[in-house]
Amino acid sequence: MSLLSRNRDFRRLFIASVISLGGDWFLFVAITTLIVETTGRAIDVGLAILAQELAFFVASPPAGVLVDRLDRRKLMIICDLARIGVCLSFLLVDAGTIWLAYPLLALLSVFGAPFDPAFTAATPNLVDPDDLATANTLTGSLWGTMLAVGAGLGGVVATVLGRETAFVIDAVSFGVSAMLLWGIRRPFSEARAPGHEHPKMLDAAVEVLQYARRDHHVLALIGVKAGFGFAAGVLALLPVFGAEVFDRGELGVGALMAARGAGALVGPFLGHRISGERHRRLFGAIGIALAVFGVSYMALGLAPSLWIAAAVIFFAHLGGGAQWVLSTFGLQVLVPDHIRGRVFAVDFAMITLSLAISSVIASAIADSAGPRVAALLVGAMALVWSGVWTVLTRSIRRRTAAEGFTSPVVSGP
Repeated sequence: MSLLSRNRDFRRLFIASVISLGGDWFLFVAITTLIVETTGRAIDVGLAILAQELAFFVASPPAGVLVDRLDRRKLMIICDLARIGVCLSFLLVDAGTIWLAYPLLALLSVFGAPFDPAFTAATPNLVDPDDLATANTLTGSLWGTMLAVGAGLGGVVATVLGRETAFVIDAVSFGVSAMLLWGIRRPFSEARAPGHEHPKMLDAAVEVLQYARRDHHVLALIGVKAGFGFAAGVLALLPVFGAEVFDRGELGVGALMAARGAGALVGPFLGHRISGERHRRLFGAIGIALAVFGVSYMALGLAPSLWIAAAVIFFAHLGGGAQWVLSTFGLQVLVPDHIRGRVFAVDFAMITLSLAISSVIASAIADSAGPRVAALLVGAMALVWSGVWTVLTRSIRRRTAAEGFTSPVVSGP
């Protein structure tokens, strides 16, 4: 917390994210519960996630170019202001207009596509190099904190005050975030060299792919999230478990999402600790974290009660939170600023595409064979991927263990 007290600009960025993420989870709990109660089908929750993730995936390539070309702070503020109107449009959604939720969720993702990589790419420029690991841990745990708080409170608010209140709270959160970002003084990007030319969108995508092929560390860190996404579709089942399997409605959904957030809160701190001095065990820690995620979600398929389900979800996201933050930290350390926005746009695009596909598959299995079978199968997929990824990164893991995790391996334009 010392970093937050002495770095005003990072503190404002952090608080802006706290507020807007909390509002997001208010909306997510309210809208997914409405979908489940209206249609009674898990596949419709999967399709809602598909709408979000596919929109994010399609918008990510141009978003990455914008993040590296425009003023990142102003771009993030514009995205926040646009999302205020989208959130208020959810007030038009009810059981008779449930179809409207899908394009609105997609539109939220379109404006999130530039915001998320801009946030991640800007963080190394707002903190000193020695503070980057701490900043990365705080921002990673922030996501988990606000999921735990936002989802838990979102379930209570939607139940007691109505879903409309949850939608308005999310809209207000984006307005507050925009005001906080406006007051940040440090530049969000490094100064570009005179005559620096920004590549066109297709050229920018090719440049990112070539960069990742040259640096196998970067390729491995992008790949682990993409593979994680193919298993993370199990998240589409949480509203089904909370509302139908355990028959607890929005409170049940909020409890399971809060357990997910609590695990994601603790996971980043645990992950950085396990990765050791100079993060020598970073790649090994990522593999272990992914295996914990898989085993825990397999256990969800056997959970006899809501509270045991919440406990295994907590452990799942100890692993999920650790692997996400460690892989993000690795990319922040390795990738130079001039291409960092595009690399994170590709990173987020790959996981959103794989998550979208996985969500539909998991939901379809839940409708045909039951949510418990779906959780077992998708959890097993994460466990298998952890083994495959660990084998494929064996040489990188050994080299990092010997030399430590530092510096950009490949740098410059």
